[in-house]
Amino acid sequence: MKSAETSSPALLWRRGEGDRVECDLCAHRCSIPPDKAGVCKVRLNVEGELRTLVKNRLIAANADPIEKKPLFHFLPGTVAFSIATVGCNFHCRFCQNWNISQYLRHNAGLPGEVISPAEVVRAAKQSDASSIACTYTEPVIFFETAKEVGELARDEGLKNVFVTNGYLTREAAREAASFLDGANVDLKTFNDRNYRKTCGATLKGVLDGIEALLAEGVWLEITTLIIPTFNDSSEEMKAIARHIASLSPSIPWHVSRFHPDYRMTGPPATPLSTLERAYAIGREAGLAHVYLGNVSGHDSENTRCPKCERMVIGRRGFRLTLLELEGGRCPACGTPIGGVF
Repeated sequence: MKSAETSSPALLWRRGEGDRVECDLCAHRCSIPPDKAGVCKVRLNVEGELRTLVKNRLIAANADPIEKKPLFHFLPGTVAFSIATVGCNFHCRFCQNWNISQYLRHNAGLPGEVISPAEVVRAAKQSDASSIACTYTEPVIFFETAKEVGELARDEGLKNVFVTNGYLTREAAREAASFLDGANVDLKTFNDRNYRKTCGATLKGVLDGIEALLAEGVWLEITTLIIPTFNDSSEEMKAIARHIASLSPSIPWHVSRFHPDYRMTGPPATPLSTLERAYAIGREAGLAHVYLGNVSGHDSENTRCPKCERMVIGRRGFRLTLLELEGGRCPACGTPIGGVF
């Protein structure tokens, strides 16, 4: 177990039987015995109390375009000051940020620099950011930092977003409602067996987390990394698209190109034709907005009115080239465009 000397009190937990603690933060709902950590490796039982090792211990702090998250309908063209700690409650074999998300599974020590919430907000404002994004790893596992930073950011007129695997409890979603404005949830597959085998999680936990965020009024966008032979069948993509549409057809769906990484180096990069097939499937399912990710310069980067097809937001990569909305509506036909503008 990592040293408890630098740990801080954690949120969302209960005392269990004996000396165990029950973590209510994510859908794993770990029952943690004394001197042990949960699945995330950063929350541990210290003398019958749940403690976090990563509060305010940032491994990354950068000013990014909000489109990089990707969030295309949330303050487009603005800067999101992005923060993360090490750790994750998943162990996805295809993780693109595995060197920090999976750090504690492969290394001793606890990296990162302790930076106060006030310093984070100050740095965000100095970067001309409009929001603070908890991203790169899993925001839920550094929830204490996200909450303190988020509430202070709101007081300073900034908004807050998560880029998350969606594996949070309803209790965590309710707690986050005090500061969270938007989220991009990574819906990795619609196959429970693949979730369990490849990510160490369940499909139901993710779907429940998505519904919990929506119930709290958080603006939501969903990303699926399309991986050849893993989740690229038309049947699975149709199931994902139909489920998103059943929640709300205005939820943007980002289908992103995979490149081999971490422990999944066998499949090739996703063919453009597969992504275009996913785009067609999403639109056929009734989704108003489907975007191709990691394919710069494709027309699908642009936002079009779902009724008259006029381009209302233009993009090239992470750069905004056009923004023509009138009160969140298409200036040509008046159709509402879902989002936070």
